[in-house]
This record gives sequence, C-alpha cells and structure tokens, in this order.
Amino acid sequence: MSGNDPFDRIPEAASFTVTSTTVADGQPWPAAQYSGAFGVPGGEDVSPQLSWSGAPEGTKSYAVTVYDPDAPTQSGFWHWAVANIPASVTELAEGAGTATGEDMPDGAIQLKNDGGTAQFVGAAPPSGHGTHRYFITVHALDVEDIGVNADSSPAFLGFNIFFHTLGRASLVVTGKID
Repeated sequence: MSGNDPFDRIPEAASFTVTSTTVADGQPWPAAQYSGAFGVPGGEDVSPQLSWSGAPEGTKSYAVTVYDPDAPTQSGFWHWAVANIPASVTELAEGAGTATGEDMPDGAIQLKNDGGTAQFVGAAPPSGHGTHRYFITVHALDVEDIGVNADSSPAFLGFNIFFHTLGRASLVVTGKID
C-alpha cells in the first residue's frame, strides 16, 4: 500500500518498548484479530495483548491506538483508541477491548472506532485490496487526563496526543484478504 508512516507528519518522540504475546512486529494478524463485525471468516474482534516498558520519566498516562493508514478512505481507519490509561498500568490483556470495557483499567476510556463502536474492531481490508498495515501504538503522555470523552473521535484523541506526547512505542502488523 502507500508507504506513508502516520507518524511522519508529527515530531519525533522518545521511544520505549511495546511487546505482545498475540502479534509480532511485521507479521500478519492472527485470525481472531480480524473483524467478525465486518463478516471476515474466523474474525472475532479480539484485541491484542500488549505490554510496555521503559516509558520516559514524567509519564502520567498512556493512550493506545490501532490505525490502518492503508484503508480505502482519505482518513485511514481507526480500529481502537483507548485514553487515560493510568501510568501505573503497563499491560492490556488479550481481549480487553470489548464493548463492555470490563477488563480495561480503572479510568481508561475506549473511544468509538471508525466502525462506530467503543471497542476493538479487527482487521477487515477489502478483498483484493492488498496488504494493509496496522500501527499498534502506545503513547506515553505528560497528563493524567488527555481531555477526551467517550464521544470523542480517535482523530480528536490523536490531536490531543500531539500536544502531550513524551514517548511512543509501536508494533506494525499486516492484514490481507484475497
């Protein structure tokens, strides 16, 4: 797809480490992380397990985003956006991104994805559209509350993140439907 990195237009930030027992950087999504909501066979909309470490000093909260810049829109596709994760939290369990949010840390807010639901929605690249990239990013922030609510868009979250980023850690996974 396009070779654009969604972080090319914003200032660099300190890096830290994000890992996952569900996905590996540069590798395809497992079947469960595809979208059942959009009818992908085997898709279950299961959010990936994420762990992070080494965030910059002064980190007061985290946000997690999953974004597909290769979606056939002018704005890409936001699959998941979570704000106000307390600084003491350094892991989200696999499957935490459900509509109930019951496995989210206290105080964390899931915003509506581009499918219109406040949860993780899995990969669903159009059949024959080629390989898409999914940027799974943990943002270390200098505020406890990023100033969004559950009705905010992921793009608005991204705008607020721009002004409060101390560090960023990403995994890029791929998806394709033939």
